[in-house]
Amino acid sequence: MNNIDKQYTTLLQEILDNGVEKKDRTGTGTISVFGRQIRHKMSEGFPLLTTKKMGWKQIVTELLWFLRGHTNIKYLVDNNCHIWDGDAYKNYMKWANEHSKTNLYEPYTQEQFINKIKTDDEFAKKWGDLGPIYGKQWRKWSKLELTKISPDLSEIWDGRTHTNLDYSIDQIANLISELKTNPDSRRLIVNAWNVSEIDQMVLPPCHYGFQLYTRELSLKERIIYFRDKISVNFEGWPGGNNECENFLNERNIPTRAISLMWNQRSVDTFLGLPFNIASYGLLLEIIAKEVNMVPDELIGNLGDVHLYSNHVEQAKEQIGRELTLVERYTLWKEKTNRVVNENMSYWLLKDGIPKHTREPYPLPKLKIQCEVKRTEGDCLPTYSLTDFILENYQSHPVIKAPLSN
Repeated sequence: MNNIDKQYTTLLQEILDNGVEKKDRTGTGTISVFGRQIRHKMSEGFPLLTTKKMGWKQIVTELLWFLRGHTNIKYLVDNNCHIWDGDAYKNYMKWANEHSKTNLYEPYTQEQFINKIKTDDEFAKKWGDLGPIYGKQWRKWSKLELTKISPDLSEIWDGRTHTNLDYSIDQIANLISELKTNPDSRRLIVNAWNVSEIDQMVLPPCHYGFQLYTRELSLKERIIYFRDKISVNFEGWPGGNNECENFLNERNIPTRAISLMWNQRSVDTFLGLPFNIASYGLLLEIIAKEVNMVPDELIGNLGDVHLYSNHVEQAKEQIGRELTLVERYTLWKEKTNRVVNENMSYWLLKDGIPKHTREPYPLPKLKIQCEVKRTEGDCLPTYSLTDFILENYQSHPVIKAPLSN
């Protein structure tokens, strides 16, 4: 079942029907609605949209960048992910335009700029950094408001004396620790909206926080999980409930389900939201694997939900339209190389001829490699792109649209 594509295209249509025109910081202009929600059951498949082809490798690369605590685009550029290029270049151009007035400096083009990021480490260190954005806040949230530091750093004063120079909080590590020790906590939250550092960020967080929620699985749910995920044709199933529980516990079958809800203040619905849905779906899968729980529900709370004015036609294309009977019959003839004069509807249905130009495909499945290297002391394995295997992903063709920075 694929409800996520239907929810998404319904949201696109609602913006087109009910959105109000608004100005925005990019100067592009938007049509916008406020306060919407996306919900997806992970048991129905991995939430990667099928009504247009998605850049899976870019989605994975960006999330791993966040989870490693990085804020410099060099990691992204080196891994052929360019979704943050425009933000870094815009920051560089603010300086370059001002500098060129007094020193006859000729700014790099964006292509030249990205090539410098690739090849010049000093340049990348200076101009590739985006400030204390997601990765910094997730893994190294500033712990102290320092008002006095002694010259030799032996004493820090914020009302107390510290001998251990620990300035930051690893929110992801704390989250995983809490999930393992206190899974019913209502404080399973990671926050990226650090008010004291927003003015240092190239772009304040659009998706500014997320919360986890867990629940106990019933014995029936655990049995279904074992049969579906582990061994469909297992023989010798034990009889009573206690025996079943012991059987499942011996095989480390999860006892809890875990859900994730993210909050997003600003939603680029055509380009950004499909990435956000898949990225948080992947984050849920990663955390669920780490704490041995079953991914349950993915929820997105969306604030200013907008379409840029130069994405309207692309949105209409992705929403699609109903195919006429003649169009469907033509597709059927091309597929089967047959002709029929009677019971046309029967044959169209039997041979799976779509009724819609962008009819959703079944959702893919995600597998995460079992054996992945782990850096000593880190709360997560050191994942790479190849550790995430997407199975049976079918989609309609890509729909290109410009990114507004």
